[in-house]
Amino acid sequence: MSIKDKLAAQRIYMLLGALFITSLVVSNLIFQKFFYWYPFDVEVFGSKLFVVSVGILPYPITFLITDLISEIYGKKRANQVVVTGIFASLFSVLIVFVADIVPAVPDSPIDDTLFSSVFGRTILAVGASMTAYLCAQFVDIQIYHFWKRVTKGKHLWLRNNFSTWLSQFVDTLSVVLLLCLFKVLPWSLFKGLLISGFLFKVFVALCDTPFMYLGVYLFKKRFNLMDNEEIDLL
Repeated sequence: MSIKDKLAAQRIYMLLGALFITSLVVSNLIFQKFFYWYPFDVEVFGSKLFVVSVGILPYPITFLITDLISEIYGKKRANQVVVTGIFASLFSVLIVFVADIVPAVPDSPIDDTLFSSVFGRTILAVGASMTAYLCAQFVDIQIYHFWKRVTKGKHLWLRNNFSTWLSQFVDTLSVVLLLCLFKVLPWSLFKGLLISGFLFKVFVALCDTPFMYLGVYLFKKRFNLMDNEEIDLL
């Protein structure tokens, strides 16, 4: 690969990393708003089945990006993006913490009470999210490369979906469990949010499979990659 192609591959890698970090940080800031993701009022275990947090919206993007990076750049680069996302999330917590303790002036459009009600739980949310995120992302990367080895680089849809489904269940279980333990969410919502969140992520994983194929196709075409070939940025 020429130096020009390596520089282009490096820029794309950095762009994917930026999208990954943005999606991760934003998901932790907006998690307190809930919505129906399917237009039917169904209850399971006393909870609305299709109610999920808006924080879940950008989260599947992170798994699509890590799968794409795993496929094109390799396991090491995917793990680097995950670790970078951790530092970005922790830094966002520090910013929110400082902003929360700084007293608002009397004529501030947003007073201390309103700001704390919206962002005050961000630290607990990020703590729970980071624990779930660490487990889920590393599970996703490990399983992805396991299936890549087993299938010898074929059947992209299989490793993309199987790795994401299991890792998303780990993620959903971990984050909902921790949020309930820290009393950010009531236990009455646990079963419903677990099932609803997992079903939503499975649905999104199925929907993003064509985008995964498109991304891999564009990379292979742009950089003349063979099947199962990865880009070495070093």
